[in-house]
Amino acid sequence: MASILIDTCVITDLADPNSLWFEWSASTLERLDQYHTFFINPVIYAECSVGFEKIEEVEALFNQLGFATKPIPKEALFLAGKAFLQYKRRQGAKNNVLPDFFIGAHAAVSDYQLMTRDKGRFSTYFPPIKLIMPEPTI
Repeated sequence: MASILIDTCVITDLADPNSLWFEWSASTLERLDQYHTFFINPVIYAECSVGFEKIEEVEALFNQLGFATKPIPKEALFLAGKAFLQYKRRQGAKNNVLPDFFIGAHAAVSDYQLMTRDKGRFSTYFPPIKLIMPEPTI
């Protein structure tokens, strides 16, 4: 079974049935479920926890979704730092992007697919990652 890292934006979609992207996120997971395992990492867990008052609520969400949490390997942490440095050298202006580099590096180093709606930094700084994304609309 192949492993897929689930990005924060997808979990946010799944947590809100009224989200514009709920249907895409839910149907994509359902389609992939038979042949893949889904998981998150500590950075994604932390980003998702912002929307909840209690840890029990976050735990309930991930238990309901069936996503395990995998640690980020040191090699991925190192790669994230190097990619972030490259971003800053290219005059990257946003300061809140470091989590994306941890997530992208984790997928790249561990050879995981990444389910996301945020193509930009992942495809630019981690081109080997196979991204699972919505089809572009014409």
